[in-house]
Amino acid sequence: MNLLPGLKSTASALEAERIRLEVISQNIANANTTRTESGGPYQRQVVKFETVLGNQMGEDSEAVPQSVKIGRIMNASKPPNMVYEPGHPDANAQGEVAYPAINIHEEMADLIAASHAFEANLAVIRNARTMTLQTLSIGKH
Repeated sequence: MNLLPGLKSTASALEAERIRLEVISQNIANANTTRTESGGPYQRQVVKFETVLGNQMGEDSEAVPQSVKIGRIMNASKPPNMVYEPGHPDANAQGEVAYPAINIHEEMADLIAASHAFEANLAVIRNARTMTLQTLSIGKH
């Protein structure tokens, strides 16, 4: 008997949002990185989620469990922002420096959304725990 249905899907969503928060943090931290190991400016990364539908259910099951996983982490396709700074060590022949195409306001909005999704999943776990404890206490009386 599963007293906490949906816990696996909620846990997978928490893990996916944690990774999303890390990627957004890396984008913010590298917003001004003009040179990476590959030679160019840092490229903004984006997380793509996938929903996985479970097929391991028995015949008498009422619901099919779902989980969330990271489909992939990919580089955004925006070209770098070119800024005229002739004295910069990474300036090209025209005196322009390639900065990552990262909008801090957009990253902060994504960070807030990911944080709220993380908190919502934690609330699901807390509520499921409370309901399970109340269900178990019914059997004591």
